[in-house]
Amino acid sequence: MLSHKNKIDTKGVIFDLKRFAIHDGPGIRTTIFFKGCPLRCWWCHNPESHKLLPEKFDGCNTRRGLNHPFSPNEDEVGREVTVDEIINEIEKDRIFYDESGGGVTFSGGEPLMQLDFLQELLTICNEYGIHTALDTSGYSSKDALQKIINFPDLFLFDLKIMNDELHQKYTGVSNKRIHQNLKTIDDAGKNIFIRIPVVPETTDSKENLIATRELISTLNNVLEIDLLPYHRAGEGKYKKFTKENKLTNILIPENGYMERIKKYFIELNCKVKIGG
Repeated sequence: MLSHKNKIDTKGVIFDLKRFAIHDGPGIRTTIFFKGCPLRCWWCHNPESHKLLPEKFDGCNTRRGLNHPFSPNEDEVGREVTVDEIINEIEKDRIFYDESGGGVTFSGGEPLMQLDFLQELLTICNEYGIHTALDTSGYSSKDALQKIINFPDLFLFDLKIMNDELHQKYTGVSNKRIHQNLKTIDDAGKNIFIRIPVVPETTDSKENLIATRELISTLNNVLEIDLLPYHRAGEGKYKKFTKENKLTNILIPENGYMERIKKYFIELNCKVKIGG
């Protein structure tokens, strides 16, 4: 059993816990979804992750995969949990990590918004040799990143739009801090998977793809590039949470189109994959 010498009462807020995940890093993984995100990407398919605290919604059809004791009320998403509660859930899946080369992925939302909670979880996983991945937008303070940078075995790092003005328009924040943090992670010698959302009429311009490729070419520790085609899975949630959906009538990228985009990145010395 995973246990810590002292009971850990540090609390955080999560909105999902997904078992047997195969698109959030290598092997079979348990993905913990943290609530709270500083970005407001137009194409976000998890609008329920935006606010840090649990929140009400209209109807119960968007309840996520959290089983007892993590299930929220039928009209609420997000639940406050302790580190020990999450570690106990991780323990249930550990046999699958050992057999598949998997582990735990901390996703969101943005996990770096709940820094103490994240650090405690990373520390315990490291103590017990469990592979950890941090799925991040990269938008955090330098101090917050430095506090946890040595813990994750892998960073799943989002790159969205290279033009800063357009990045601010479509995500609500500048990309300057994001690019600085990516360089810091790379300079620290950490393994990186770059994740690029392919959103028609937004992130898929030739100029943006070439600029993204140029930035990646300056890095030394990128092992994989994941091209993530836009999908409509989150459209119904915007009504449930009374949030504005700024993207409508966007076509889902076809396989042939994604293969053509893949060619922009093939020349880089790393694996390029369509999908997470």
